[in-house]
Formats: sequence, C-alpha cells, structure tokens
Amino acid sequence: MAYKFADRMSGLKASAIREILKFSAFPDVIPFAAGNPAPEAFPIEEVRRISAEIMENEPILALQYNITEGYTPLRDLLKKRMQTQNCFNADTDELIVTSGAQQVMELACKVLCNENDTVICESPSFIGSLNAFRSLKVNLAGVPLENDGIDINLLEDTLKREKNVKALYIIPNFQNPTGLTMSLEKRKAVYELAVKYDILIIEDDPYREIRFGTRELPSVKSFDRDSRVIYAGSFSKILSPGLRVGYVSAPKEVIQKMTVCKQVADVHTNIWAQAVCERFTATADLDRHFNALRNIYRKKSSFMLELADKHFSPSVKYTKPEGGMFVWVTLPDSTDMLAFCRKAVEEYKVAAVPGTAFTVKETDNCNSFRINFSTPTDEQIEKGMTVLGQLTERLGSL
Repeated sequence: MAYKFADRMSGLKASAIREILKFSAFPDVIPFAAGNPAPEAFPIEEVRRISAEIMENEPILALQYNITEGYTPLRDLLKKRMQTQNCFNADTDELIVTSGAQQVMELACKVLCNENDTVICESPSFIGSLNAFRSLKVNLAGVPLENDGIDINLLEDTLKREKNVKALYIIPNFQNPTGLTMSLEKRKAVYELAVKYDILIIEDDPYREIRFGTRELPSVKSFDRDSRVIYAGSFSKILSPGLRVGYVSAPKEVIQKMTVCKQVADVHTNIWAQAVCERFTATADLDRHFNALRNIYRKKSSFMLELADKHFSPSVKYTKPEGGMFVWVTLPDSTDMLAFCRKAVEEYKVAAVPGTAFTVKETDNCNSFRINFSTPTDEQIEKGMTVLGQLTERLGSL
C-alpha cells in the first residue's frame, strides 16, 4: 500500500552523514564517532551486587508498575543532593525521573511549544535534542558559540528578531559536541536575557561530574529567582547509559504538565534501574567514584590532545575541554570537511562525526568534526590521531 506519514516526519531525514557513521559499527573501525562512556568507568561489581540484593529482598518493587513521577526514594535523594548544588528549590520546584535526559528535552518542548514556536539553541548543539525539537515541528534558531560559550550579543539579536520564542536550550558544561564551557559571566548574562525577554531556559547538564579541569562553575539553574529554568541531569555518564535514567528539576507547574505527557509516552521509567541508581548513590563513596571517573577521562583527553599537538597541521584548530568526552576539530575554510571524514573512515577506518550533524539548520556551513576520547582504547587513540594528523597534512589533495 502507499503510506501517508504524518507531517511531523518531514523534518526528520536521513542524510549523507549516515553513510559515514554506518562504518562506525564495524569492529575494526576506530570509534572516534562514539559518544559512550569509557568501558572501564562502569562500576560493574557494584551494579551486580545491588541488582542481586534488589531481586533477593524486593523483587516485586523491581517487577511491578510504579508511579510516573519516579521511584520516591530516588527522587527524595536527588532533591536533597540538588539542593546542595542550588539546582532544586523545594518551595517552587518539583522533580521527576525520566528515561534518560534526552526525554526531558522532548517533554519540555511538548509542554511549552506549539508548532512554529521558536526554540533558540547553541549552534552547534546535541543532535538528540535538536531532533526531539524538530519532531514537534518547532522553529529552531541557532546562535554561534565563542570560546567561553554562546555569543551573548548574537543571542540578544536573535531574541529580538525571532517570533514566539518559548525557550533557550543550552549545555553549559563541556558542551556536546564542542567540549566548551560557558563562563560564569555568560551564565549570568544568559539568565538575565531570559528574564528580559520572558523565556524559559532548558539547561542540559549530563557532564557536570566529569570535570577534570580546575573550575567548578555554578549552574544557570542556581540563578533562578523567578522559576524559569528547567534543569536536566542524568546517570548515563556517571553510572550507566544503558540504565536510561535521567531526571528534571523545574517549576512545579511545568513538572505537572511534563508528568502527564510522560504518562502517555512510557508510563514510567524502568523501576529496577531507578532502584539501582538510588542504592548506588546512597551507598557508594561518590567522591571516590567521581574522582576515578575524572582520572580516567583526564588521562584519555590529555593523551588525545598531546597527539593532536604532535600530529595535526598548524592550520587545524581544536578545543581543549576541561571535562566531558569530546574534542571539536576545525579544518581550514577551504577544506571539504565531509570529504575529509569520508576518506578517514572509508580508507583508514577512523570514524569521526561530521560537524554538520550538529548544526541547527541543514544549510548552515560547518568545517568542523567531533572526536570522542572516552570510548577508544589508548592504542586506538594513538593510531587514530596519527591517521587524522597525516590527513590534515594533505588537506589540499582532498
């Protein structure tokens, strides 16, 4: 039969980038295109022990339906922890558990935006969130990033120009895909612009604890004096992405609407996984665990950047993240970035993500690509960076 799909699907298209990324699944390809935590970062024994205890002592808890808002002990624990970080206000906020942090973006957009309303995003930005917004037929407006975060002057220009702006989506810490960190001054300026133009902020903060630089900056949520920041966190980078447990702290009215939409989407997040997250957070030495994660990522990041310094052409620029999992590499303007990435994966089995995967508009120019240091082994990092470096020395031949 001839299928007639919903109009909302028109904005979700496969692209030539997928032809590059499909090579990442091959076992002999160096996985710089991945976005996964380091395998050695998983607390496997602790998860195994906690899971066994749950199934031994509370099997019905893990196997039965539960409330949409989330497992109450986990929510209570998160609220207490987030209050100490000024990410939760007990008087004005509520918190629910979600199926990963990306669900927060979809739910927030669903409850805030009608079709053709505008969400402003950093450009480039996380493809998962961009597609969540696109699926709801909103207008996306991108604002370029500077070395210390979003361009504040262009952000205000965009707020003046765009119609029906409902929200600003930002990733202040170790941004995906660039690895950049928003400065304290810009965090405050972003919030003040949100107040001035009366919009909400969606603050996506999955990498907060993977900080291996010296700076620890307050969240934008910590400045929230009039209930306009929706703050998303996740266990994916600090425990396990396979558990699919995220959470959102937001004004009570917003959470109430998000809860109704979540009931329609999936009833509730996996309760066994929530219980594992609660037991781990309550019983583990979190400072020791986070320090172990930071040491892993600090070493892997430093190794990748040392090799970039050694092998990359001086004409190539790249970010030096203070946390997270990614490095953003920018080729000279005269270079065909897609051809570079295609050659790297097809001929040399090194997979990077073309930067156009992260642009807000398909027509936006981008001469950058993202590489990941958390997933590959040290041997793969050394080989992959050597290959990419050799290719940067031959840019004119691409």
